[in-house]
Amino acid sequence: MFNVNDTILYGTHGICKITDITEQKFNGSTNKYYILQPLHNTSSTIYVPMDNEKLIAKMRRILSEEEIYELIKAMPDKNGAWIENKNERNEYFRSILSNGDRAEIIKLIKIIYQHKEELKAIGKKLHASDEQFFKEAEKVIYDEFALVLNIRYDQVLPFIVDQISLQA
Repeated sequence: MFNVNDTILYGTHGICKITDITEQKFNGSTNKYYILQPLHNTSSTIYVPMDNEKLIAKMRRILSEEEIYELIKAMPDKNGAWIENKNERNEYFRSILSNGDRAEIIKLIKIIYQHKEELKAIGKKLHASDEQFFKEAEKVIYDEFALVLNIRYDQVLPFIVDQISLQA
């Protein structure tokens, strides 16, 4: 259960603040809703029905600083194979993003980044859908890390790299 003023991660919308819990009438029925305000899109409001388990499952508590350090520590071990079939790959990437497991999202970022580098070496570019998945995954991780670690978005990658190099 979440409360008003909690800061959460909501699916691929990123970091949101719960601004209210209220009853609203939509399509003729009245339900209780969490009212979410995305931190990086203040003109948007998200209504999450409290009786919809599938949507509630997309609401995740923000990681602690210690949990972020543990994720970074485990990053070098997060390897995965590129899936050649575009449809299978898209389904796999979509399921990772909708699941919201940060370790799996980091693995997704690493898989796409490595493939992007392989393609660049032979003068090719990443497929547009793969690039979109990469950006969505990066946004989810970077937004949360920046908020919790109290750093700017553009400082997240250098921070991660520094932490990994300290382990080596």
